[in-house]
Amino acid sequence: MKYQKRKRAVVLLADGTIFHGKAVANREGTAFGEVCFNTGMTGYQEIFTDPSYFGQLMVTTNAHIGNYGTETSEIESESVKISGLICKNFSYDFSRPAADSSLENFLNDNNLLAVSDIDTRALVSYIRDNGAMNAVISTDVDNIEGLKAELLKIPDMKGLELASQVSTTEPYFIGEESSKIKIAALDLGIKKNILRNLAKRGAYIKVFPYNASFEQLSAWNPNGYFLSNGPGDPEPLVSAQTVAKEIIKRDLPLFGICLGHQVIALANGVSTYKMHNGHRGINHPVMNIITGKGEITSQNHGFAVNREDVEAHPDLEITHYHLNDNTVAGLRMINKNCFSVQYHPEASPGPHDADYLFDQFIENITK
Repeated sequence: MKYQKRKRAVVLLADGTIFHGKAVANREGTAFGEVCFNTGMTGYQEIFTDPSYFGQLMVTTNAHIGNYGTETSEIESESVKISGLICKNFSYDFSRPAADSSLENFLNDNNLLAVSDIDTRALVSYIRDNGAMNAVISTDVDNIEGLKAELLKIPDMKGLELASQVSTTEPYFIGEESSKIKIAALDLGIKKNILRNLAKRGAYIKVFPYNASFEQLSAWNPNGYFLSNGPGDPEPLVSAQTVAKEIIKRDLPLFGICLGHQVIALANGVSTYKMHNGHRGINHPVMNIITGKGEITSQNHGFAVNREDVEAHPDLEITHYHLNDNTVAGLRMINKNCFSVQYHPEASPGPHDADYLFDQFIENITK
């Protein structure tokens, strides 16, 4: 195995708990973020490049990471978005014929610090019991007190606006310009596969920065509006909430995913809250109340919509709920052309359980 004498590294949690490991590829450095875990057995490249994970230290629960390498098309944004990687066994070699590089090269190209040989089962169990919290990974193992002092300066995810860190700065287009279906998408941290799913259904999409106004979006004369996924707390996104309110007031077709779902809830006066440790993985069971069918879904969120607020709202109804904890996984407005889900239909873990949501959005536009 490469790097037999690898540098020691630590995972230091905000409450002082320490886990010991080794630096991947003998890289040196320190990285801060909120520590969280993903239960997916595959899809690490998609996870690392998902803008919704910006500012987080990712713990992968699968024992082997890197064994199938990386492939250029399997990215959800232009760069790695996680703050750092924490894993059990890191594979320097890969065996998938379709791969074009190793995960080691991929992480080095993106200047990402990774720590392996961590007892991830113990770490995940600790996070499940004590909740997601800020942490630091570092090769500066002899400076624990200094790391603790620096860790105190890192802001909590609650109240943190991060969409501005991952959104496009200029509008851009996806799809065929000749399409009769035009969708204005507000980029709060959008994944490429969401855009691909809309484009392959014949839509021409204009992607706007996170702080674009309704006037800017509507000036393009779109047929429908989309609010994307993204990182951080939805409450500080006042501009996006205002956009959602204006779209809803005019009863224009509106679809939201993940952070966009939460923004739509807030635009209706429904509160959101930070979850104990969130939902992150590709095997989350969801019940579709409308059809009575279960769906296997990909989820990635640390905030959720207040179920009691939705149930008490005269204009909203719950369409989906998470079978593990009954949290709201989807909602729609009763008398408006607006719906949203908390999970990621474009990730296709089912693999096609949730594809209908994109079809439903297109139908809402064309009906």
